[in-house]
Amino acid sequence: MAVLLAIILLPLVVGTALTWALSRRSRAATVAAALAVTLASLALIVAQAPQVWAGQAVAGFLPWVPDIGLNVGLRMDGLAWLFAALITFIGVLIVVYGAYYLGPDDPPGKFYAVLMLFMAAMLGVVLSDNLLLLVVFWELTSLSSFLLVGYWSHRADARAGARQALAVTGGGGLAMLAGFVLLGWVAGTFEISEMAGRAAEIQADPWFVPALLLILLGAFTKSAQWPFHFWLPDAMAAPTPVSAYLHSATMVKAGLFLLMRLHPVLAGSGTFELLVTGAGLVTVAFAAFVAIFKHDLKGLLAYSTVSHLGLIMFLVGLGSPLAAAAALLHVLNHASFKAPLFMVAGIVDHETGSRDMRRLGGLAVLMPWTATLAVVAAASMAGVPLTNGFVSKELFFAEAVGTGTWFVPLVVTLAGACSVAYSLRLVHDTFFHGPPGEVPNPHPHEPPLGMRLPATLLVLIAVAAGLAPAAVFGPLVEVAAAAMVAPQPLPELHLALWHGVNLPLVMSLLALAGGVALYAALQRGRRLHGLAVEGWFGPLQGRVVFERAIDGLLGLAGRATAALENGSLQRYVAWLVGAAVVVAAAVLAGQGIGAGARERLPANALAWVVWALLAATCVALVALHHWRFLAVVLVGVVGLVTSLVFVSFSAPDLALTQLSVELVSTVLLLMGLALLPARTPRESTSDRRLRDALLAIAGGAGLGWIAWVMLTRDYSSIAWYFLEHSLPKGGGANVVNVILVDFRGYDTFGEITVLAIAAIGVLALLEGMRVHRPAVDEGGRRWTFAEPPLLLRVAASVVLPAALVVAVYIFMRGHNAPGGGFIAGLVTAVALVLQFMALGQRRAEAALRAGGGRRYVRWIGTGLATAGATGIGAFLFGRPFLTSAHGHPHLPLLGELPLASAALFDLGVYFTVVGATLLTISMLGSASVEGHERRGPEAGGPAR
Repeated sequence: MAVLLAIILLPLVVGTALTWALSRRSRAATVAAALAVTLASLALIVAQAPQVWAGQAVAGFLPWVPDIGLNVGLRMDGLAWLFAALITFIGVLIVVYGAYYLGPDDPPGKFYAVLMLFMAAMLGVVLSDNLLLLVVFWELTSLSSFLLVGYWSHRADARAGARQALAVTGGGGLAMLAGFVLLGWVAGTFEISEMAGRAAEIQADPWFVPALLLILLGAFTKSAQWPFHFWLPDAMAAPTPVSAYLHSATMVKAGLFLLMRLHPVLAGSGTFELLVTGAGLVTVAFAAFVAIFKHDLKGLLAYSTVSHLGLIMFLVGLGSPLAAAAALLHVLNHASFKAPLFMVAGIVDHETGSRDMRRLGGLAVLMPWTATLAVVAAASMAGVPLTNGFVSKELFFAEAVGTGTWFVPLVVTLAGACSVAYSLRLVHDTFFHGPPGEVPNPHPHEPPLGMRLPATLLVLIAVAAGLAPAAVFGPLVEVAAAAMVAPQPLPELHLALWHGVNLPLVMSLLALAGGVALYAALQRGRRLHGLAVEGWFGPLQGRVVFERAIDGLLGLAGRATAALENGSLQRYVAWLVGAAVVVAAAVLAGQGIGAGARERLPANALAWVVWALLAATCVALVALHHWRFLAVVLVGVVGLVTSLVFVSFSAPDLALTQLSVELVSTVLLLMGLALLPARTPRESTSDRRLRDALLAIAGGAGLGWIAWVMLTRDYSSIAWYFLEHSLPKGGGANVVNVILVDFRGYDTFGEITVLAIAAIGVLALLEGMRVHRPAVDEGGRRWTFAEPPLLLRVAASVVLPAALVVAVYIFMRGHNAPGGGFIAGLVTAVALVLQFMALGQRRAEAALRAGGGRRYVRWIGTGLATAGATGIGAFLFGRPFLTSAHGHPHLPLLGELPLASAALFDLGVYFTVVGATLLTISMLGSASVEGHERRGPEAGGPAR
C-alpha cells in the first residue's frame, strides 16, 4: 500500500510543492525537481514489474469514509501497470521537452506544478480500485487540465478552450458519478475488484442499463468521442508540451482506461457492445475525414487523435479478448507516434512562429532531423508497413472483418484511407511543399537537442515495435490484456509484421493507395488550402449544439435575472421567506397535525419574566430597527436571553458559546455600522410594510407551531448512543465536545473551513477600502477621536493575560467539561478586541506583531492545516479520516493524564476562530483609519 500511495503522492505533494517553491529561485532547479519526482514515481512503478508481470496484483486498502463506500483502495495489476508506466515515462520526456519549449516569460512554477498535479491525478485514476475514489481523481484531471489548457491566460482562445474542456469533461464526470452510485448500489460494493465476480448478477439488474449509459457518457466526453469530440481540437491553445502529454498518455486515455478497467463488469451486454462500438466507429471515420482539411498542424493532429481514440473505443466495445489486446497495443503505438508528432509541431511553431501549413513548406532543407522524425512518426500514424502503426491497424482491420458485416470493414477502410491522406498532408505541406511561405521567423533551424531527444527516443521505440512487435510490446500487452479481460482466458497473441495474404492486408493496401490518391486529388492546384469542411456537418459537429445550449442557458438566466432581480434586498428576502412558507404549508396543511399528548412541564416565574423580556425586545427591535445602533444592542439582548435558555436546559457548552458569539458579533456589527449612517432611510411603502409584516407573522408563527408540535410529542433520541460511547470511544466525558471533534468532526472541519472562507472574503472585499467620515454628524457636532481612557487601557493590560489563562483552562478542560477550542478561541478574541479598543488598531497590531490583515490569514491557515493534519494522521494507523485516539498515561507528579488526539483538532479550531475574528476586526478597522488620521489636529480637523 505504501508504494502505491507513494507513486501518487510524490507528484501530488512533493512535485507540486517543490516546483512551485523552486520556481522563484531557478528555472533549472524547477525542471530538475519535476524530473526527479517523475523519475522516482517511474522507478517505483518499474520496481513492481516482476510481481505484476507474474500475474499478482499489488493492492492496498485504507478506510476513508466507509459509511458511504469511499475508501482509499488502490490496486496495480497488468492493466494499471501499463498505463501508470506510460503516464510517467511520457511525463519524463514532456518535462525535458517543456524545459526548452517554454519561453523566458512563461512562469515555470505554474507550468510544472500543475503538470505534477495532472500526472498525480492520472496515476490516481489508473490505480484506484474504488469507484468513488476514482471519481475524485477523475475530476482532478478535469481541473488540472483546465489549468494547463488555460496556461497562457492572457489569450482569449486559451481561456475559451479551457472553459469548454472543463464544461464538457466535468459535466460528463458528474454523469459518471451518478452511474457509479447506481452501479455500486446494484453490486453492493464500490470496490472494482469485487465487482468482477458479480458481472452476471449486475447485468441482470434493471438499473444496469441506466448506470451503463451514465458511465459511458463520462467515458465518451473524456475520450472525445463523437459528438463530444469538439473540446479536444479547441484545447489546442495549450502549450505544445501539454498537448503532447494530454493526447498521448493522459487525459484522453482516461475514458478508454475506464472502460478497460470495468470491462469484466460491463462487457458482454448487447447494450455495451452496440453503444461503444457504434460511437467508436462513427468517431474514427468522422474525425479522420475532418483532419484532412485542418490547416493548423496541431488542429490536424487533434482530429487524428480523436480518430485513433475512436479506433481504440471500437475495439474495446467488441468485448473479445483479442480485441482487448489489439486496443492495448494501439494505446502504446498511438503514444509512441502521437507524442513525437506533437513535439515536431511544437518545434516548427517554435522555430518559424507559425503552425499554418498553408504558410509552411520546404522546411526539410532547413530542419532535416526534425523532418525525418516527422516522416517516420507520420508513417506509423498512417499504418505504413514496417511501422508499429501497421501492426495494430492490421489487428483493427481483422477485428472489423470479424464483425460479420460488410459495412464495418468498408467504413474502417475509408477511415484508414483518410488517415493516410492527413498523414501525407502533415509531412508534405510542412516539409516538402515548395519553399517556405511568409512566416514570422523566416530563418528556422534545428532546435536544441533537448527538444529533439524526447521525440527521437519515441520514434526509435515506434520503429523497434514495428520491426519486432512481439519482442517490444508483446509481453506488456499480454499481461495488461489478461488483467483487462479476467476472468476470461487470454488466447495466445501472434504479433508480427506478416500474417500472409488475407483480407486485412488487402484492406491495408486499399487504404494506402486510396489515401495517396485522395490527397493527390485534393492537393492538385493547392485546392486543399482553400477548403474548410466544418460548415458541412452543422449540428453533427457537437460544438454547434454545445454553443447553442450555452447561449440558450445564458439567455434564460438573463431573462430570469431581469424578471426577479431589481436590486432590492427586501424583495429577495421576501421571495425567499415566502417560498419557504408556501412550500412548508403545502406539505403540512391538511395533515391534521396538532399538539401532542406529552405531559407539559410547569413554567416558573423566572421563565415568564424571560419570555416577556424576549417578546418586549423583539417588539422594540421591530419598532426601532431603523436606528442601527439600537438594533444591534437589541439583537444582543435576544442572544443573551437565548444563552439563559441554554443554561436552564443544563447546556453550559451552548450557553458559553452563545455568550461568546454575542460579544464578538456585537463588536463586529458595531464596527461595520460605524462605516454607515446612524439611521437607515425609510424607503418602504405601506404596501411593502404590510407584505413584510404578513410574511414575518406567517414565518414566525409557522416555526413556532412546528416547534410546539415537536415539543409536545414523544420522540426517539440518538442521544443514548453518544452518552454511552463518548468516554470509551471518544476519550472524553463532555459529550458535546466529543461530538464536535470526534463523532461529527468532519462537520466541524467543514464549518471552520466556511468560517475561514468568510473571513478571507472580508479581506478581499475591504482590503484597500477607506471610508472618510463627514466633518460633522447628523446633529451638527464635529467628529472627535479622543485617546481611549486611561482606565480602559490599564484594564485591558490586566484582562489580556487573565483572559488567555482562562482560554487555556477552557481549552484544556473542553474534552471532559464545558469548554473546547471554539469557546477558548472566542474568549481569546474578546480579550484581543479589548486591546484594539484600548490601544487603537495600529498599536494593538504592533503589540501582537500581527502586521495587518494578511498576517491573520496565516493564523487561519495554521488552524486549518492543524485540523486537517490531525484527520490525515488517522490514515497512518489504518483508521478513517479524523478518527480520534486517546489514552490515560500515568506521569510523575501529575498522575493519570487523559489525552486525546482530538485536542490537536480542537487546537486547529482555536487558531481558525481567533484568526478569522481578528482578520475581520482588522479589515473593518482599517477601512476608517485613513479618514480618522487625515482629520487629526495636524490636518486642521478635529482632535483625536
